[in-house]
Amino acid sequence: MEEGTSKSPGHPGVTHPAEACGDGTHAPGNEPGSAPGDECDYDARQWDVREGCEVRQILDRVADKWSLLVIALLDRRTLRFTELRREVDGISQRMLTVTLRQLERDGLVRRTVHPVVPPRVDYELTPLGATLHDTIQALVTWTEEHQNEIAESRAAYDRREREESAG
Repeated sequence: MEEGTSKSPGHPGVTHPAEACGDGTHAPGNEPGSAPGDECDYDARQWDVREGCEVRQILDRVADKWSLLVIALLDRRTLRFTELRREVDGISQRMLTVTLRQLERDGLVRRTVHPVVPPRVDYELTPLGATLHDTIQALVTWTEEHQNEIAESRAAYDRREREESAG
């Protein structure tokens, strides 16, 4: 048996490919046979323990600030590159190009080149990309609901830091 895997009494030999980290092993706390809601079902280390873990790579892609903004902007609409660049404050042309290519490679964004002069390129979410929008919206909603608490915590932290460095 490989390190990081365990046998489940009720499910001998069962593996869950969706939970595997590319090398056939399972993240700690996410072994085959773990039932949802088990204490060990969720373990944040599952994203960090293996550099080649697909889950970590996908999270790195979809959770970066530019990808989040692009996915949010493309919800239920198609935009041209120039429209996206105008809408995403602070992004460089190169970074937007890289972000769109990575999202396209992952199957989250569809790029359509229209054979016209001057060339026109449109971007839209694929059905897979559209499934991310609810998750992103939940994150935005949480942020909006808790922004005052976070601002208060930051101010308190900064005050403590100033007091400690002065004293």
